[in-house]
Amino acid sequence: MKSLLLLCSLCLSAFPLWAQNKTPISDVLREMLYGRQKNTVGAFEAMPADKYDYKPTPEQMTFGHLAAHIVEANYFLCSNVGGVSKPSTEELKGAEGKEKLVAAMQASFDFCKTALAKANDSTFSEPITWFDGKERPRAWAVVALASGWADHYAMAAQYLRLNNVLPPTAEKPKAEEKKPAEMKK
Repeated sequence: MKSLLLLCSLCLSAFPLWAQNKTPISDVLREMLYGRQKNTVGAFEAMPADKYDYKPTPEQMTFGHLAAHIVEANYFLCSNVGGVSKPSTEELKGAEGKEKLVAAMQASFDFCKTALAKANDSTFSEPITWFDGKERPRAWAVVALASGWADHYAMAAQYLRLNNVLPPTAEKPKAEEKKPAEMKK
């Protein structure tokens, strides 16, 4: 009886080891995707169509070019993180207009969802071919994807603010808005 009790105790104490997540980095990217997609696409939806040719300085890219850049980066990085083929898509220049650029961006994030579903931390040391044609470990794409999403949204938010448009993350969530009676307190 003591042996059976000991065996059950050992099995139950080992259960958390079996239940541990084997892909924590991939899981974090998958969790991040929803918010990054919502905010980034939302930023490009918020900018008026006639401002897609706006650029803060002559040296910077236009808002439309930023959209095209995000689309290209999503396809390249997500395909490399997930170890899947990048689909053939139309090369965007950034002058295609708001509707087409927002649709392309949405499609690129949808592709990321599919590609990241196949991501596995155990493959992050495998080689990929980077933008410059050099071989890098897949982990480069993982880090570049997470940092790129943050950088790209920050750029879009700055362009919006320079055009007196509030970025999605600066808007008060509707559930947190105070009722008129609460505002008097």
